[in-house]
Amino acid sequence: MGRWRAFLTLSTIARFHQFSANPNTFSSSSPHLNPLRLWLASNPAKTHSFTTPRSFSAASPSPFPFYGDELDYGANDFGENNNQEDDVETGKIPIKSYFLCTSINLKSMHAENSRNVVLPTSRSSNYIALRFYNFPSDTTGIRVEENGSCCRYMVVFQYGSAVLFNVEDHEVESYLEIVRRHASGLLPEMRKDDYAVKEKPLLGEDMQGGPDYIVLKYLDIDSIRIIGSVLGQSIALDYFVSQVDGMVEEFTNINRGMEKTGTFTMERKKLFQLVGKANSNLADVILKVGLFDRSEIAWRDAKYAQIFEYLRDEFEVTQRFGNLDFKLKFVEHNIHFLQEALQNRRSDLLEWCIIFLLTIENIISIYEIVRESPGVST
Repeated sequence: MGRWRAFLTLSTIARFHQFSANPNTFSSSSPHLNPLRLWLASNPAKTHSFTTPRSFSAASPSPFPFYGDELDYGANDFGENNNQEDDVETGKIPIKSYFLCTSINLKSMHAENSRNVVLPTSRSSNYIALRFYNFPSDTTGIRVEENGSCCRYMVVFQYGSAVLFNVEDHEVESYLEIVRRHASGLLPEMRKDDYAVKEKPLLGEDMQGGPDYIVLKYLDIDSIRIIGSVLGQSIALDYFVSQVDGMVEEFTNINRGMEKTGTFTMERKKLFQLVGKANSNLADVILKVGLFDRSEIAWRDAKYAQIFEYLRDEFEVTQRFGNLDFKLKFVEHNIHFLQEALQNRRSDLLEWCIIFLLTIENIISIYEIVRESPGVST
């Protein structure tokens, strides 16, 4: 038995060296198909490792290294190759969302970048989508059916958000500069958030969620619009929540001061400014950002509606607005209280003024009565 195994080993090694010297020796027309040849044909990267002389290690668990490799490739190499193909299929496309100002002039931006504007598919006028060609990148590109090249996309919203697709970190500023030229009310500190999308054509359903990314069969322009709308709203909501948090902190400090001193010092003008800020923030979230507006693209197609609802749940848009509304009610309650306190303070001041005037009037009346009395010499 040992001689037969040694004969098989030497025979196989001889056939392998014959194949390495002349791969055409084992023709596909042969009545016996060579599984090693088929495997090497489907895995060209493995050919080099087989044609290169290998050293036999003393620590190798198998006395027959060739047989060990031959038996292992079916369980390991094919699985590794499938995983690599799966990774390529679902490579991440980075998405970056920014909130950099309070208003963007979309008309002037459309006029300046008319060649890059993607024609809208809905009647919504609070955003524009831009496509940029001929930007080489090392990252996984978005497949574009029009020209099959790697593109970048930017979705810009009138209320101040910009969402970038497939843009690397070192390229971000050049894209945001396009937005700043048409922006007003630039923020001293820009807000940013990151997300990603994976393309998987063999996906059994329309979409699939993951940690910090979403998996789609294909990332088309309507998907870009839907994802951009939710991410743009989310980063804008972050900004407005931070504004309301600032007002809550200010009123908290006032209440703590009242707790210690029993009074407060605030000008009526400052209070009115806080009232205006609270009301404008709530109006901007509901009207400008359109937090509760239904997407027309999602309304037309169920698969986009699924993406829309998933992302809103993923970013907890409704819950965060609920927290914002609760904080605004706290601010509103404090505003009403301070308004009443200021009004009472003003009423007290007016009452003291009236008392003072009445006192003076009484003094003058008494003086005139005393002066006109007959017992008083003139």
